[in-house]
Amino acid sequence: MHDDLKEEGIVNKIGGRFKLSTLIQKRLIMLNTGAKPLVETRNSDKMAIVIQEILQDKIYLDSSNEVQSRGLSAQDMARRAMMGDVSGHLSSSDD
Repeated sequence: MHDDLKEEGIVNKIGGRFKLSTLIQKRLIMLNTGAKPLVETRNSDKMAIVIQEILQDKIYLDSSNEVQSRGLSAQDMARRAMMGDVSGHLSSSDD
């Protein structure tokens, strides 16, 4: 188990354990189907990548429980994932 998941901070950041679990699962699916990581890492462990994306405020769940990236819509993320280009195109969020 990743130590960061034992901390209450990451749970509180997302809004609860259920939402955290949902976000992790959905983002892992995205990474496993070809989406690029939104954080720079040498680690190939996808779970560690998702945790870092959460801790660095790169991803979150919107009100309909869809994965969003700061500055990118779900459609933009999907389109860029299909094109193999998700990283490096983030802008600041209005959230």
